Amino acid sequence: MITYIIVDDEPLAHELIEEFCSMLPHLKLKKHCYNAMEAMQYLNGATVDIMFLDLNMPKLKGFDFLRTLTNPPQVIVTTAYKEFALEGYELNVADYLLKPFSFDRLVQAVNKAIVTKPAIPSSQEPALPGAGFFVKGDKKYHQIFTPDLLYVEAYGNYTKLHLKDDMIISHEKISHFESLLAENQFLRVHKSFIVALDKIRTIEGNRIKIGRHEVPIGQTYRSVVSKIIGYR
Repeated sequence: MITYIIVDDEPLAHELIEEFCSMLPHLKLKKHCYNAMEAMQYLNGATVDIMFLDLNMPKLKGFDFLRTLTNPPQVIVTTAYKEFALEGYELNVADYLLKPFSFDRLVQAVNKAIVTKPAIPSSQEPALPGAGFFVKGDKKYHQIFTPDLLYVEAYGNYTKLHLKDDMIISHEKISHFESLLAENQFLRVHKSFIVALDKIRTIEGNRIKIGRHEVPIGQTYRSVVSKIIGYR
C-alpha cells in the first residue's frame, strides 16, 4: 500500500487530490493537513510515502516547511505559482503540478514519486513488493510492480507490458517507459523492446530468452548489450 498525505490550506484542493487518488489502486490517504504545522506534527510520529504539498500557506510556506524535514517523503508540489519550480527541483521534489491539473498529470507525478522511492511499509500495512507505477489500459489504471515486469514491447502507438502472469496494453509509447524504468534494472535491446535484466535466462546469437519468450537484439543495440551484461 502506498500512503500519502495532503498539505494544503484549500479544502477544494484536498477534495480534488483525494478524488483523483481514489481512482488509483493501492493508494491510501493517511491525513488531511491544512497547514504546515499540522503536517509537521503528524510526520513527527508517522511515516508516509508521498506528500502532496501546497506552497502558499499561512504561517509557514511549503518549501520552508520542507527544509525542516530531515527525512521527507517523496514530495509532489501542487501550486498555482510556476515561478517556484526551479526551487522545487533544487529541493529534490518528485514533481511540480500547476493548479488546475488533470487526473492524467497527477498519475504521471505519482509514477515519478513511487519509482524514485519504493513505498515504505508500516507495521500495520503489508509490504509493497518493490517499486511500481501506474499505466492506463482498458479504460482503467493498472499498477505495475517492476519485479513482475518481464519486458516491454512497442505496439504501434501503444506499448505491451509483458508481466509474469499478465499482459497489459498501455496508451504510452515505449520511449515513455524507457525514461521511467531504472537504467540499472532495465535495458533497451531493440527499437521495439526493453527487457528486465534480472529476468534474462539465456542469450544466443541475436536473441534473448526470458521465460518462454524470445526478444530480438537490434543491430544498433548489440554493443550496449555487450557492455552492460558482458555478452560477447
